[in-house]
Amino acid sequence: MDPLLRVHEAHKNGLIPDKIHSLIIKRFEVALSGIQRIEKASGINFPLAYVEPSIVVSHPSAGSFDYGILFARTIPVISNDRLNVIIQITAPLVAYGLKGTIHAILAHEFLHYLELIRKISKMDIVSDEISSNIFESNYSDSTPDSLNQEPYLMTRLCYCI
Repeated sequence: MDPLLRVHEAHKNGLIPDKIHSLIIKRFEVALSGIQRIEKASGINFPLAYVEPSIVVSHPSAGSFDYGILFARTIPVISNDRLNVIIQITAPLVAYGLKGTIHAILAHEFLHYLELIRKISKMDIVSDEISSNIFESNYSDSTPDSLNQEPYLMTRLCYCI
């Protein structure tokens, strides 16, 4: 699957101007280098990732004025009776994010992926976890020892979390 397919479709449909489309294509290399860096540091393949041509805004409850912008998220998807975990990266992050920010966000999502896989493998999934918003969701991120060998990435990652 082309990770930029949805961006190309949005451009073709006139939703993304030529200049922004070109910027996303050009800067996608920054995201790819972050994925390669995480794979090298962890020794684990990064899950399927794609660029969403829009921004994701979260609004936790009807009576609240709190909003959050999600620049990336980890999404479990069932397709053909198979569980896949996909990392969704937003086009604004790719187009305008700093290299260190993009890499840190990708590493953060990778830890969510690892935690999700850990929970699934231990059958430790509950559907009734309650939090007032997405930012309070309880993730007990764990770090593989091989990631500790990448101090710059770890300082950025820990700063993000």
